[in-house]
Amino acid sequence: MAITSRGAGETSPVKRRGLYNGWYIALFASLASGLTIGTSNYAFGVFIEPLENEFGWSRTQINTALTLGVASALISPLIGRWLDRFGSRPVMVGSLALVAAGFFIYAGMTTLWQFYAASFLLYLGLPGATMIPSGRLISIWFASTRGRMMGFVTAGNNLGGLTMVPLAALVVGMSGWRGGYVTFGVVVLVIAVLVLLFVRDSQGDVTAARAKRWAPAESDDDGPGAAVGYSLGDVMRMKTFYFLTVGHAVPAFSYSVVLTQLIPHLESQGISSGAASTGVMLLAIFGIASKIIFGRLSETITARWAMAISLAIQSAGLVLLIVVGGSNAVWVVIAFYGMGFGAMGALIPLTVTEAYGMRHFGSILGVTSMAGVMPMVVGPPMAGIVFDTYGNYDVAFAIMAVMFAIGALAMVLARRPAPPGTTVAKASLDRP
Repeated sequence: MAITSRGAGETSPVKRRGLYNGWYIALFASLASGLTIGTSNYAFGVFIEPLENEFGWSRTQINTALTLGVASALISPLIGRWLDRFGSRPVMVGSLALVAAGFFIYAGMTTLWQFYAASFLLYLGLPGATMIPSGRLISIWFASTRGRMMGFVTAGNNLGGLTMVPLAALVVGMSGWRGGYVTFGVVVLVIAVLVLLFVRDSQGDVTAARAKRWAPAESDDDGPGAAVGYSLGDVMRMKTFYFLTVGHAVPAFSYSVVLTQLIPHLESQGISSGAASTGVMLLAIFGIASKIIFGRLSETITARWAMAISLAIQSAGLVLLIVVGGSNAVWVVIAFYGMGFGAMGALIPLTVTEAYGMRHFGSILGVTSMAGVMPMVVGPPMAGIVFDTYGNYDVAFAIMAVMFAIGALAMVLARRPAPPGTTVAKASLDRP
């Protein structure tokens, strides 16, 4: 609605035109993250039995492809530096192209080494298409409400799981596993085009968009600001950095072990394949609620405390998953676990922004993401070996429960440092 001027010296008429660009950017960041995670992680279990039947590969051989997720962790520091230097759009487009290429290679593979090569390529693309650029974009476009907005944006991860698992099951059932991989490659390429057309993250773009409709009620310098924050060298001299790194590493077990093996676990408990797929959808639904609830909660109790709670929920959920076995209570337990699991995507980047500001956000998050190497390397083959040995995942899930408890404790200890430049901040720059 226009603001009319009635007399000399009064404010001149202002008319807001167009929708605040941040909403478009949040949508496409959500789609990029959600659909890549949905296709690569959530839907992984749908392809396990078809690949076993087609090639005769063991569960351990198939799960070993997940260890190549180490590529995501190793390239994350480089992705973070590129993000700080070049911005989000070129990083996201290039990363999505790599993910799509991985799916197309899957569709044409005939040997195990090709399966591993395609997995490596796909995992190289994941960090630049998901959490790292999303954290930067939301903190820039929605500085004062970044907690709730990260919750809504990363809810796309679970929506991706909610849609990609049944899509994979449908396409695989109709045209085989190769058709499923081709479909995923096309979906990711479409998202890459949308990102190229719409995503921007310069402070000038944000300032210009403030005159549009539904712009956040905040000033240009609200929030962390692109020019404020600790350098990577500074944060590596703080104890908080190492506690955060542990807390950021543990959630990788959710993606490399729990999420990818949930369908096979439920099947091993006597639950049908169709019902097992429903279990993953249930996890995704409650993961959506988790992101929204914990994203908003992070603005009240801080992101690190919200993350400590979510990790504790996951630890308890895995213990309960072992206890209930294949009984009807398993669906309640999956929902409970989802309430902790879903929050990770929103809270991890928020803990970095909250502790260290935005100036070197990409570089810092990229380095802490390297801690995901251990869960990616150790988790999947361990789960496969446990299953091949015992015929179930109970021991694997028990180990994961302990790891989540350790992660929760690390987040409690990761106290926020004083703002950069203060006397207290300078005193905190000592090696742990």
